[in-house]
Amino acid sequence: MNRPLQSEYPQNIYFSYYIEQVENQNVIEALTSQKDFVKNLYKNLSEAQKNFKYAEGKWSPHEILGHLTDTERIFGYRALCIARGEKQSLPPFDENNYANAAKFSEQSFESLFEQYRLVREGSIALFSTFSDEVASQIGFANNNPVSARALVTMIAGHELHHLKVLKEKYLIGQ
Repeated sequence: MNRPLQSEYPQNIYFSYYIEQVENQNVIEALTSQKDFVKNLYKNLSEAQKNFKYAEGKWSPHEILGHLTDTERIFGYRALCIARGEKQSLPPFDENNYANAAKFSEQSFESLFEQYRLVREGSIALFSTFSDEVASQIGFANNNPVSARALVTMIAGHELHHLKVLKEKYLIGQ
């Protein structure tokens, strides 16, 4: 699956920022390599590193992993709906409310990582079935016109954003 055209997503900071993070033209390849990178990154972290927060109100790397998984589920659902021709605008979500409700810090790292792995593998399997025609279909998420492949690309870009945060703020993955 190729990256979306600029006409397939709103040119605002939310959509554009995440999509521009993805340099790989093949989004499925990007998702696959990220899965392996995240596995290797997290397996080398101590418990103290997994639970460290660089500032009040910020998530720990442990919680970031849960957030990445929730976000992929939501963006993936949106991409599926649009690929299947959904005409209704799909609802927004508040990532902070979701993270608070999920209580990621109370879940084991092993459970969070297994969820991440399974969701990513399921996403790759699903998105690999999208033809160019299906992937470029436009629907609405949070009242914004967006293609299925733009949402798939946003999954990869969103994860790259958080990997940069882990590197810059937590000094992980240097």
